[in-house]
Amino acid sequence: MLPHSLENEFSKYWSKLSAVEKESLLTVAKNYVQLKEDPQNIDIEQYNFEIDEAISRVEAGESFTHEEVLKMAKEW
Repeated sequence: MLPHSLENEFSKYWSKLSAVEKESLLTVAKNYVQLKEDPQNIDIEQYNFEIDEAISRVEAGESFTHEEVLKMAKEW
């Protein structure tokens, strides 16, 4: 459990994110935890699946340009 101040800070920033941003961060968190729990390399099929999934998200417009990310970062 996060200390109360960390929990509040996390909630403050989380509430400012769009659904796409939240999904992206959740994916990062899941992958981080998965790697901590099982640091084994993924197989080529899983790797290709994840690449195809990422390409699909980009093609669906669920991504940000470098300029957009820089602008967002200035607001953090």
